[in-house]
Amino acid sequence: MKKKLALVLSLFLVAAAGGAAAWWFNLPAQFGWTHKQADHLTLYGNVDIRQVRLGFRVGGRIAEMLVDEGDAVKTGALLAHLDARPYEDSVRGGEAQEASLRATLDKLVAGPRPDEIAEARAANTEQTANLLNAQQTYDREALLRPTGSISQAVLDQATMTKDAAVARKASAREALDLLNEGTRAEDLAAARANLQVAESSLSTAKTSLGDTELRAPDDGVILSRVREPGAIVSPSDDVFVLSLNKPVVVRAYVSEPDLGKIHPGMTLDVASDTLPNRAYRGTIGFISPVAEFTPKSVETPDLRTDLVYRLRIIVEDPDLGLRQGMPVTVSVPLHEHGGAGY
Repeated sequence: MKKKLALVLSLFLVAAAGGAAAWWFNLPAQFGWTHKQADHLTLYGNVDIRQVRLGFRVGGRIAEMLVDEGDAVKTGALLAHLDARPYEDSVRGGEAQEASLRATLDKLVAGPRPDEIAEARAANTEQTANLLNAQQTYDREALLRPTGSISQAVLDQATMTKDAAVARKASAREALDLLNEGTRAEDLAAARANLQVAESSLSTAKTSLGDTELRAPDDGVILSRVREPGAIVSPSDDVFVLSLNKPVVVRAYVSEPDLGKIHPGMTLDVASDTLPNRAYRGTIGFISPVAEFTPKSVETPDLRTDLVYRLRIIVEDPDLGLRQGMPVTVSVPLHEHGGAGY
């Protein structure tokens, strides 16, 4: 009887010791600490979803807001637009200026018309005849003056008429020569430069007109609607805050002793407390080369002052089950990677 009692007592003590041991080794799981096993490494982190503050590149009055908070938008979707009338006026003015300067350049490139050259040639012929007539008159008056048949005033008048005819003949000849030579290279270069300035101004005006429309840069969900129709905004003002659907990143930390077990490119599983049975596939995309003290938001069985290295884990198949700041558990299957990092 005593032997049976001693045997039962021994079995009870063994069972109790086994239960105590199981409870002790299960403490990390109970308190959310990093749990290390031979076949996998468990890390803890938080979801980090990128957000974009959207605004217009130009200022003006908001004419219409087309989406609201919580709306899902696709890449390129029109979110809002400004009153575009001032920018449309700038475009029309730029187009008129460009057309005027282009016509001027075309005129210089084409050179003088045949009719203009013919007119200049006729003017030169006329001035030649006038000069010949003035010269003959002067020659006669010059012969008569010594005889006293004419006064000195008459001779002076003939002299001035002849000089004026010489000047007009030279001017007509120069005008004809210029037309025959065509447009100067310097004038063409200046006209082309002026046209380029006008084209640049028109392009800027068209860009500003396009910037009166605010479009989604990527797929996402509208988090905040900061302005309303009728508000006057400047280029630095936020209008919407957009949460991007991708990429969804998990920011986690690994302690220095476990650093050699992981490396960029390793695949792993990510699970949240909300959906513990829903495993998201992820890939380690970045391991910080700089050590830092464990952030207070990271739960680890080691002391808070231990050094850790930050990881960026890219989730391959994210959905609405992962939200900004959500704590997640990361399970790295070491046996799939040989249990070694570098």
